[in-house]
Amino acid sequence: MRYLLIVLDGAADFPLPELGNKTPLQSAKKPNIDKLASKSRLGLLKTFPDEMPSGSTTANLSILGYNPIECFEGKKIEGRGFFEAVSLGIKLGKGDVAFRCNLINVKDGKINSHSAGDISSEEAKQLIQFLNEKLGSSQIKFYPGLSYRHILVVKNASVDIECAQPHDHVNESFKQLLAKPFFQREKSFGKDAPDGAKPLSEGAKKTADLLNKLVLDSMLLLPMHPVNLQREAQGKLPANGIWLWSASQKPRMRPFKEKFGLSGAAISAVDLIQGIAKTAGMDVIKVEGATGLWDTNYEGKAKAALRALQGKQFVFLHVEAADEASHEGNLQLKIKVIEDIDKRLIGTILDGLGAIKDEVAISILPDHATPVKQRIHVRGNVPFMIFKPGEKPDGIKSFDEEAAKKGSLGSLEGQEFILSFVGKKKK
Repeated sequence: MRYLLIVLDGAADFPLPELGNKTPLQSAKKPNIDKLASKSRLGLLKTFPDEMPSGSTTANLSILGYNPIECFEGKKIEGRGFFEAVSLGIKLGKGDVAFRCNLINVKDGKINSHSAGDISSEEAKQLIQFLNEKLGSSQIKFYPGLSYRHILVVKNASVDIECAQPHDHVNESFKQLLAKPFFQREKSFGKDAPDGAKPLSEGAKKTADLLNKLVLDSMLLLPMHPVNLQREAQGKLPANGIWLWSASQKPRMRPFKEKFGLSGAAISAVDLIQGIAKTAGMDVIKVEGATGLWDTNYEGKAKAALRALQGKQFVFLHVEAADEASHEGNLQLKIKVIEDIDKRLIGTILDGLGAIKDEVAISILPDHATPVKQRIHVRGNVPFMIFKPGEKPDGIKSFDEEAAKKGSLGSLEGQEFILSFVGKKKK
């Protein structure tokens, strides 16, 4: 048996009045996904442990059978920085801490765009190299990534800090969101620290102060850079600041093959997913034209997954587009993305399964909900389906948040999902 796990990032949502109190998954025309659902068993999955932030790192680690709390040794952090650094080939030394570095747009003191208007990789590279020249040092180094997503590495830094996720705080004052150290005697984050509480460590305070200085300095340097002047002249949003978040060091993760006895490969345009896969010992397959946005190469990703299934026992196919449409608050775009995924990705896969020598089990699910009205990741169970040849289906004829509630697999949490999918006991 081969296994294909397809994650539709952020596809889950809430019922909307303009859709007749249906969700985008319920409203979109998705005959291929619904046909597969009719042959599958369905259920609901909790991907965020209560103690952890509601980030994509946490959700995707959970889906793949890793406990995020154990991975980060009890620290309640998103941990994205390390994985994205790994995906870019950045070597982290002892004491090095990696941070995600967004290029953002700030307007009237508020985060206006978490992606600086989806800035191009070519433009962004010039800005990140410029910041490294101006702000970098033997302790601080900026590394360019793709589009608005980049990496900062700081030597001898602390991870005991709260850093807000910029996509969760669009239209909010950036000064109220600056980094804060975790405090002693607190139960959650620095902003909730009791009166008189001290930072968890002096290193945490120094790291938070350093990050905030870099953010403020970037807002002085970037507005007059030629790249931004040209973007403004073209009517585009300038990348007039950076946002630093998701501090992390190397997590504790056993190889996926060691845990579940399956050789693996991953296909994603997103640095985070590529980094998780590499850290789990999976091969990472890059697809030309895969962007992480709604203009991605759906057919190319589908064909890459079919090729990967010829040699690997487990393939993790991640599609980011619905999440990005949700962060933009664009309902019609989100519906179009779901329909494009159904026709161009799922349809291509179903048409090509006959060429695989072994039977293929398929699971489809969002990693979390990203409602278009809230434009942020939210907690709550997400729908999933598991198709296995020869296994009796539930007979549910659609795949969405409501339909999954009727599924025979019920409500699962964390590792329970992957164990149900691959039919193996955790080693």
